[in-house]
Amino acid sequence: MLFLIGYGKTNQAIADKFSPCYIFDDNFKEVSKDSKGNTLLPSNQLKNYLEKYPNAQIITSPGIPPQNPMIKLSQPISEYDFFAPTMPFSVWISGTNGKTTTTQMLTHLLQNKGALSGGNIGTPLANLNPKAPLWILETSSFTIHYTNIAKPNLYLLLPITQDHISWHGDYESYIADKLKPLLSMKDKEIAIIPQSLQSHPFCQKTLAKLFFYSNSQSLAKQFFLDLNKIAFKEPFLLDAILALSATQILFNEVDYDLLNSFKIGAHKIEEFFDSQNRLWVDDSKGTNLDATMEAIKRYQNQTLHLILGGDDKGADLTPLFALMEKCQITLYAIGSNTQKIALLAKNHHIPCFPCHTLEIAVQEIHKHHTQQSIAMLSPAAASLDQFSSYKERGDKFKVYVQSL
Repeated sequence: MLFLIGYGKTNQAIADKFSPCYIFDDNFKEVSKDSKGNTLLPSNQLKNYLEKYPNAQIITSPGIPPQNPMIKLSQPISEYDFFAPTMPFSVWISGTNGKTTTTQMLTHLLQNKGALSGGNIGTPLANLNPKAPLWILETSSFTIHYTNIAKPNLYLLLPITQDHISWHGDYESYIADKLKPLLSMKDKEIAIIPQSLQSHPFCQKTLAKLFFYSNSQSLAKQFFLDLNKIAFKEPFLLDAILALSATQILFNEVDYDLLNSFKIGAHKIEEFFDSQNRLWVDDSKGTNLDATMEAIKRYQNQTLHLILGGDDKGADLTPLFALMEKCQITLYAIGSNTQKIALLAKNHHIPCFPCHTLEIAVQEIHKHHTQQSIAMLSPAAASLDQFSSYKERGDKFKVYVQSL
């Protein structure tokens, strides 16, 4: 008997493949069935069904936080653990920013080896071929939190900064979940880890061989990579170096030309011009502090109109404002933390327009933007307070700009 906690994309794929299942979700208000014969139940029914089926296997959608009553009641496993018995050789990629780009780059480099990508990147494990020679999995801290059986054969960890604090409870727990795979890795397996985490107990306990890096240059030096042959600039340079390091570890290959043919996806420091030939930048995927700081650094010597705000998940934004104090920036605050941003801006003497919505922010920037300045959406926050996803936020940003 299979119980699924939450009906997100991950569990929908499992339900389609392993129906009939019992699916419990806070959004279900009454008992019903879907077209596959799965039973959909309100979350308050879980206790009764656990008593009725005490040996049921329980899988949670990764985004459901540990404090949710269904989690406390059931102690579920992750999709990674569910598929652990059939998981092929796997590379897991995690970190605060750059997971998607690094996963896409590495998949691009290893497609001729039969590599498939999935996980947080969009393809649930239920839809990946277990007979593929290699899985490349973008892996969130949420998934790792619930994973206790599955492990990577190669683990690439990008730098970690404060993110998802309200979900994990505190920054230390977030770091612990990011490093948790090290505890399951075996001798001769490899992990590439930020230097700042070298003293963490999990790094001391692991059997895996660890490579530590402090920046793109230090990592490139360890794997004898020529930075002059890589076309990408920061923040994508580190993603590229990690991908090349992985191909060198796995196959002793470094293909600069193939790497440089990779195209960065939408909503990541994506530049475009309006009808007045003014530069706008869609960095809607900048959903946390570090991503936005990297985007600002790219334009820090220019006049910048920055749209900031959304659901910041309890993050401390002080380091971001300390950076912006040194730049020529005007803020346009949107989303649920508009007042928080406005207050921080006042305390740091940064001009700020409390706009509340993205459309109003674009209209306000329109009054001040010139061909010599930069206008950028890099919110340092999640989008779900006002949008269905960062993609919708970025798409609407472009629509609002093009309609000026």
